[in-house]
Amino acid sequence: MLNDDFKGGGGEIGGDIEGDSGDIEGIERAYAEKASGRRRVNLSFALRGVEFFDLEQASIEEGARIGAGTYIGPGAIIAGAASIGAGCTIGQGTIIAGATSIGAGCAIGQGCRIEGCEIADGVTVEHSVLTDSSVGADTHVGPFAYVRPGSRIGCRCKIGDFVEVKNSVLGDDVKVSHLTYIGDSDLGSGINVGCGVVFVNYDGRDKHRSTVGDGAFIGCNVNIVSPVRIGPGAYIAAGGTVVRDVPAGALFVARDRGRSIEGWVERRGLLKSRLKKKGG
Repeated sequence: MLNDDFKGGGGEIGGDIEGDSGDIEGIERAYAEKASGRRRVNLSFALRGVEFFDLEQASIEEGARIGAGTYIGPGAIIAGAASIGAGCTIGQGTIIAGATSIGAGCAIGQGCRIEGCEIADGVTVEHSVLTDSSVGADTHVGPFAYVRPGSRIGCRCKIGDFVEVKNSVLGDDVKVSHLTYIGDSDLGSGINVGCGVVFVNYDGRDKHRSTVGDGAFIGCNVNIVSPVRIGPGAYIAAGGTVVRDVPAGALFVARDRGRSIEGWVERRGLLKSRLKKKGG
């Protein structure tokens, strides 16, 4: 049973539509015309081999181009002069806008927004936003990635969950699996970027660029303070802050030596006090 707070002081919820009958009919007619126009456009694509979850539940502008065998999910919006290749999937609620070009065999999942991008064949995008950038063939983006303007991502890359790329170039076979920011940087091919890496590109006044050579390995929780150059095949150990250039093939380590103090917890009584509070 609904709470009385939602009943408008005990009255009925909702009610009759009030207003001039001419206004109501005009609104209904306008929306009916829009729905009819959407269905007409969608039907024209369906006749050319495009598949729909429901002809009534997708919005496609007439200037768009869609290849045969592509599936359009409910609530998808394809605006402007977007071009989508054959055999793609456009998921529920996804927006494709601007002069976006999507190659053949791409899987664009639900809830994505892609605007002004060039997407090559075989790309997968999950729950992500991409604007004014390019993505190479067979690359996987997302879930929950953000590719910002000016980015060029190569082929067979992985841009994983909660990764942000801005105005940067990534070569082929670069893996950035999670929780990383790459801004204003140029990365070669075959690079692994660990979790929690930040390219520190802004000094409070100006933006700076860093370069990472082919085959380099960037460990977890590394800060790369631009501008620096990391040479090909270099290995950046986890937890470091890089403020100077790293030569090719070098190991960079920046951390204090850890040590264990035996019996320290018991002498301080920390665990006993915690257990006492928990049981008390």
